[in-house]
Amino acid sequence: MLKIFCFAQDGEALKKQLSRSVSFDSGVQDVVNDILEQVRTRGDAALLEYTERFQGARLNEMMVSGEEIRSAYEQVDSGFLEVMHEAYRNITRFHQHEVENSFFYEGAGGVILGQRVTPMQRALLYVPGGMASYPSSLLMNAAPAKVAGVRDIVVTTPCDPDGRVNPHILAAAAVAGIDSVYKLGGAQAIAAFAYGTESIPKVDIITGPGNKYVALAKKQVFGHVSIDSIAGPSEVVVIADETANPDFIVLDMFAQAEHDADASAVLITPSESLAAAVRETARRRIGSMLRKDIIGSALEKNGAIVIVQSIEEACLVSDMIAPEHLELHVDRPWDLLPSINHAGAVFIGSYSCETVGDYFAGPNHTLPTNGTARFFSPLSVRDFVKHTSIISYSKKQLQECGKKIAAFADYEGLQAHAEAVRVRLDS
Repeated sequence: MLKIFCFAQDGEALKKQLSRSVSFDSGVQDVVNDILEQVRTRGDAALLEYTERFQGARLNEMMVSGEEIRSAYEQVDSGFLEVMHEAYRNITRFHQHEVENSFFYEGAGGVILGQRVTPMQRALLYVPGGMASYPSSLLMNAAPAKVAGVRDIVVTTPCDPDGRVNPHILAAAAVAGIDSVYKLGGAQAIAAFAYGTESIPKVDIITGPGNKYVALAKKQVFGHVSIDSIAGPSEVVVIADETANPDFIVLDMFAQAEHDADASAVLITPSESLAAAVRETARRRIGSMLRKDIIGSALEKNGAIVIVQSIEEACLVSDMIAPEHLELHVDRPWDLLPSINHAGAVFIGSYSCETVGDYFAGPNHTLPTNGTARFFSPLSVRDFVKHTSIISYSKKQLQECGKKIAAFADYEGLQAHAEAVRVRLDS
């Protein structure tokens, strides 16, 4: 099930085992392109047709009523509600530390320069609702948008053939204080909110995970709206030494692998005895897992145990992967942090399992996948704001440096740029 690789000897085989990319076959491309064009040109009519075709629902009303949201909140298990409220407080508290302030400063000659930070006005949070429901995704997307000060926050999630939305998702919307929930899913929902229709408002940003059709649709509409990222299959890397607990590691790898058969889980360790123990523990435990077939397939296709010469080399291998989640099951985990350059989230110590971050701790669980942690960041308040430069030059200061500015424009061959300065100097 889990293959063992020696990094020094099996580099090419390991690279092939762990190769990851976000790619879409031509069939998916054609379907998504057609959906986007039909919704863009035909609006509600196309949107409702695709909803009936793909969700099996013939909708008379695309929005969930306030009564349905209140009813779901009242009927959901009270213990689960308490956990969601506490988790949402934790997530909100974390994101409050990300808030940026506008700034202004005065330069020579009465010049005032600055940057104004303002929230986007309208955001769509996409929440999957097909094979499983993820109220945690709603909370994770809602909190930074709320903290950023987005005026209108809208949720959309697929309904069932009877037009019902998962009550846990509706309860999460109530916890987050969101009362605009739509029953739409798939690429057609992305198209509707990216372009706007007769009934659907055009938004400024779309965030949230989805299947390959949703991911490609988000990629295609980028530019009409902002997006968070193009999410790929989830992944975890565990760096561990001989002090690590094999059961902890195995269940953390299983937790990642149970998402879907394309998920990846990798252990990197200098300890051959730990590698053997993890492999044996995985073999022994997998039979008790409800999603054992998915876990087994994911670990067979995309999992690995990598034996390295040192913990330092383990950090280098992890940086090559640039994982979405990185767990440090080592004796002195904080000592490793300076050696880690690429990871969506780092979980410090054996008791900081990824599940804590997925649901409760506070940092966002919407993370860069497929090695994009080299240049992308987790979803944050920064995704929901925009920055505007402010420039106020005085007459005195333009007279002081205007000739230099005009000369710069001359060197670029842009006469009107230069003359726009000179006309002010002459006045």
